[in-house]
Amino acid sequence: MNKINLPQSVPENVMVQPQMAFFLVHAMIIGIGVLGFERYIVLDAGFDSWISIIIGAVWVHFLIWIIYQLLKDGQGDIVTIHHSLFGKVFGSLLNVIFSLYFLILCITVLRTFTELIQLWIFPQLNVWIFSTIFIGVAYYFVAGGFRTVTGICFFSVILGLPLLLLKFYPLQYSHVQNVFPVIDHSFMELLKAAQTMSLSYIGFELILIYYPFFKRPLESHKWAQFGFLFAVFIYLGTALTSFVYYSENQITHVIWATISLWKIIELPFLARFEYIGIAIYVFVVLPNICLSLWAASRTLKRTFRFKQTYVIWAYMIVVVAACGVFRDRPEIDMLNSILGQSGFYLTSVYLPFLYLLQKIVLKVRGK
Repeated sequence: MNKINLPQSVPENVMVQPQMAFFLVHAMIIGIGVLGFERYIVLDAGFDSWISIIIGAVWVHFLIWIIYQLLKDGQGDIVTIHHSLFGKVFGSLLNVIFSLYFLILCITVLRTFTELIQLWIFPQLNVWIFSTIFIGVAYYFVAGGFRTVTGICFFSVILGLPLLLLKFYPLQYSHVQNVFPVIDHSFMELLKAAQTMSLSYIGFELILIYYPFFKRPLESHKWAQFGFLFAVFIYLGTALTSFVYYSENQITHVIWATISLWKIIELPFLARFEYIGIAIYVFVVLPNICLSLWAASRTLKRTFRFKQTYVIWAYMIVVVAACGVFRDRPEIDMLNSILGQSGFYLTSVYLPFLYLLQKIVLKVRGK
């Protein structure tokens, strides 16, 4: 085992195999965003936005490589790196920012999923009660430790696979000419749509926290890349299916494009498949909440030596309270925009800067 890259505070009995990086990354990327991202990227680049999905994916693959270079040279997690480069005070402040960012990620996923259930199944659903129950279920897994969280991520990928096949059911009603002519938008419009996709791609940066929990962390790099690549194929297939079914004008008015496509699925024993799809999707969304809540509490624990259980309890209260604050679609859209913008600058701007700074500091210290 490579002891150099593992902080001694992580016992071997709570570590996981490097192959689990595939499921940890994939489970965070495939979340609530895949059900309705098409509308937002089409507003930026029309049906050429499938190209933006690929552009954004190439950039994220590069960012994952940067993250692993950071962690390999930093010999720990992001908390260790911040303290090493910026000192205890300013480094702790940066760690708090990361912890709050992961907490906002948890809030955004839970509130958006609650809105989805209100819209499609239970219009009178009480947000406070539902969010309390859901975060309570998430606590059951988070309190079990990282191995338990990894387990729910693994099962979420397996349980979500049947839904992938049904994504292509609407192709029998498709109009392939919808996506032509190809590249009918400027490069800047494609880049704008790629930036919009950053909200859907958010989640890979949690590697910064759980990297020390891999038994052979350097081997987990390729599995993390594979997990993200598999998620990109799902996004690309979902987008193209929606593009050949809807017209460009129609899709800009459909908030949940994938669920709307589920409505046309006809089974002999089931009239409303979207209800079953949403029910199964509970197990797809749950890992997003568990892993982000665990990462938020773990970051604060590592920074101030708090007991992680107490931090989880406090953050659970914040999550439930915040879910009740955001009431309607404009406010939830604002919450998603805040997360998307902060995630974009944190991953696409801050992480490359941190990587360059670390290289400079290590070179100076070496001399």
